[in-house]
Amino acid sequence: MAEPIWRGNKTNNYMKQKQILFMMIGVTALLALMAGCATTTQTDIQDKRSMLVAAGFKTITPKTPEQQQKLQQLQVGQVAMIQKSGRTYYIVADPPQNVVYVGGPTEYQNYQQLRAQRQLAQENYQTAAMYQDAAMDWGAWGGWGVGWGRMGYGLGVGRVGGVGRF
Repeated sequence: MAEPIWRGNKTNNYMKQKQILFMMIGVTALLALMAGCATTTQTDIQDKRSMLVAAGFKTITPKTPEQQQKLQQLQVGQVAMIQKSGRTYYIVADPPQNVVYVGGPTEYQNYQQLRAQRQLAQENYQTAAMYQDAAMDWGAWGGWGVGWGRMGYGLGVGRVGGVGRF
C-alpha cells in the first residue's frame, strides 16, 4: 500500500526543523566563542594600558595633524625604541584611545618586570586550577561508562573469567 503524500511531507518538515535547529545551535556556539575571544582581547589591551601607566609611561595625545599621522603609522600595541637628542625612548601607540605611551629605559624596565610578574601570576593560577582538578576524587562519581569505570570494571581490566559489571 502506498504511503500518503501528506505523511512524507510531515517527515521532510520534521527533518528540516531538526537541521535548522542544529544550525542555530552551531551559530550560537560560534558567536559565544567569538564573544569570548573578543573579551579576552579587550582585557589584554586594558591590562597592557594599565601596566604601561603603572610602569611610569606618560600618555601623550597627538595635537597636530602630523602627530596624528605618525600615530596611525605606528604598530598598535608594539613597543618601539627611538633615539631623540641622544636619549632613548620607548613608545607604544594606542590609536583607538588616541594616545601614545612614552617612557625611558627605567620605565621600560619597570614595564618588563610587570609583564613578567603578570605572566608568573597567570601560570600560578593555571597550575593551581590544574592541581585542584587533579585533587578532586573523581572515583566518587562512579563509572563513566565502558572503559571509564572504577579499576577492575573497565574493558578487560582485572576481570576474572570475563565476569564483571560495567
